[in-house]
Amino acid sequence: MTDRLVIERLEFEGFVGIEEGERTVPQALAIDLELFLDFSEASFTDNLKDTVDYAVVAERILAIAKQEQFVLIEALGERLTEVILSEHSVRKVDLWVRKLHPPLDMKVGSVGARIVRRSGYAHHTHDNSLSPARWLASHRDILKSGRALDVASGNGRNALYLAKEGFAVEAWDRDAEALKALARKALESGLSITTRLVDLEEDPSIPAETFDLVVIFYYLQRNLIPSIIKALRPGGIVVYETFLIDNHVRYNHPRHREFCLEHNELLALFQGLRILAYQEGRDDQGGGDPQPPFLASLIAERPA
Repeated sequence: MTDRLVIERLEFEGFVGIEEGERTVPQALAIDLELFLDFSEASFTDNLKDTVDYAVVAERILAIAKQEQFVLIEALGERLTEVILSEHSVRKVDLWVRKLHPPLDMKVGSVGARIVRRSGYAHHTHDNSLSPARWLASHRDILKSGRALDVASGNGRNALYLAKEGFAVEAWDRDAEALKALARKALESGLSITTRLVDLEEDPSIPAETFDLVVIFYYLQRNLIPSIIKALRPGGIVVYETFLIDNHVRYNHPRHREFCLEHNELLALFQGLRILAYQEGRDDQGGGDPQPPFLASLIAERPA
């Protein structure tokens, strides 16, 4: 089970309100925050550098609250969640932000918003949207129809895209809440997506020759690669993209270098497949990102 770092009832003043007057007078706010990460290394080393410094997180929250204005409490919550995911190596953020004295003509303890977001591509904030990954969508023309698997599907943006494109999609993840949210989105969109709650770190196996397409974004589990290759039917395609070691060196994200690919490593991991598209290096196509990420991106086909 994923460990959690908890910050309970962090109180501060911020500028949130529909009326302009509300946004010029500081209001009493509070946040409860859960950061999902793995404590195993920090528990062994007893070193702060191997975990998330809660003081740094709290100071960042206070700085944003003092400097920025928001019409909606939801927007403040989304902004804080986005910053935490982009600046810290956490798997998920569960955040509850609220006004302690809301402007209501009734007695209310507080009014706020609860936001849950998974980590993904932290330097591209659009990953929390439902837009598919650019590497996937831009190569739609070479993807063959059929049965698709989205590994570590997160909020399901790629699974939803593939379902809209006519694929029979399975979405696998170990986050039950994320899968429930994806199932709701699929139902609302009239799409059929099969979700499966699975921890591939515990059981790194996928049924052989089952899928025509397997997609993996911003998830690296090296011992899963052989199962991914075997899971492809003859002529099946894998689409893979994740961080290069340069991203760890430049931005300290991911925090642990083993979650990043070495140069040309992705090619080596999928040797034996036919490479249809490949690139690695700094991604400057994000449109003005002040910290363009370093990625390795691959599309490869299992020989028929």
